[in-house]
Amino acid sequence: MDLDPPSDTFAMPAPLLPRDQVVMRLLPVFQKHGYDGASLAELSAATGLGKSSLYHYFPGGKADMARAVIERVEQWLEEHAIRPLAGPGAPERRLERMLKALDGFYGGGRNACVLGNMVIGGARQLFQAQLSAVFGRWIDALAALAVEAGVPQAAARLRAQDAVIRIEGALIVAGGLGDPAPFRRTLRRVPGDLLAQA
Repeated sequence: MDLDPPSDTFAMPAPLLPRDQVVMRLLPVFQKHGYDGASLAELSAATGLGKSSLYHYFPGGKADMARAVIERVEQWLEEHAIRPLAGPGAPERRLERMLKALDGFYGGGRNACVLGNMVIGGARQLFQAQLSAVFGRWIDALAALAVEAGVPQAAARLRAQDAVIRIEGALIVAGGLGDPAPFRRTLRRVPGDLLAQA
């Protein structure tokens, strides 16, 4: 599943947009501003829809919009990060495919993390269960890969958590510095940290 909307999407009149296309237009707003910082005016401008039309798509308002965006990112992670970790090939190659997909999704460290921004402020309580499930599945998949590569189970779980912490943290630092280098460096270090034999 590609999270980049097709170029012809924006030529379509806004009221005729399928819901998924509307979600794709909402995603960059939440990615940039988080839940608390995303105003209805910005969400409306991003979609080309008036506030009443937005509520037609999302009767629960901004919280429904954010849930739909998290679900979309969750689908992307499932397809491009989690499922490939359990696919065919050597563990190193599968991890490499996941890291390459993340690198592309986050623009080499230039794009903020939608999930990370949803953990901040009031969004944390609203979406805790949903976010916990997403991060949990990602950590589980990394831990299973590490076990397959010969890492003891307890160590594999800790290393998997550390990998996600480093990736997410590196995105924050890269954004704060305005420099993607910390993110790219972190991606290069993840394989050795996750899969190295004790």
